[in-house]
This record gives sequence, structure tokens and C-alpha cells, in this order.
Amino acid sequence: MKTTNKELVGASTAVLILGVLKRGPSWGYDIVRQINEEAAGAFTWQEGTVYPLLRKLEKQGLVRCRWQDSPTGRQRKYYILTPAGRTSLDAGARQWEMFHELVLRLAGVNHA
Repeated sequence: MKTTNKELVGASTAVLILGVLKRGPSWGYDIVRQINEEAAGAFTWQEGTVYPLLRKLEKQGLVRCRWQDSPTGRQRKYYILTPAGRTSLDAGARQWEMFHELVLRLAGVNHA
């Protein structure tokens, strides 16, 4: 699979992170791991990619966090999707779906 345009991925970061958190609470490294796994080589994120955005999403009230012991005994900061985050995720996913359909129509790509 070819790598995805960085600008396209960049415009999707919040929706991707919120989508991971819809599955359940998670910590930064695990969010990156899940996204990279789902991307299947289309792109690869590094840990530093998500932390500034997680802070921004927290300030916006889309996620909240809590410190929790990990299996190793160390504390991890877990991020949890809020109701506002779920609403934002749903709206963002709908916007991407509409945009996706428009691109396919204009490009004349049959996606049946």
C-alpha cells in the first residue's frame, strides 16, 4: 500500500484518536499502536504525534484523563472519550464520509 499524504492524515488526527477512544480508555502509546495497526502501513505515527493533540482534545472537553496503575506498577495517563467527544467523532466521521463520496464522484471512481 502506498503511503498516505501527510496533509490528509494530519487533517484526520482528531477523528482517528477519538475513534480509538470510542473503543475504550487508552493511553498515548497504545493509541499510537492501535492507529498504526489499523493504518496497515499507509502511514506510521510516532508517540509524539498524539500528545499535543490529546492535550488539545482535553482542553476542548472531548476527552478526559485519569491516572491509573499499569500492569508494571507504573502510573499511566488514560484518556476517556466524553459525551462531547462522541458527538464530535460522529460529526467528524460524517464529514469525512461526505468528503470521501464527493472525491469519488468527481474522480469518476466506481466504489460499489
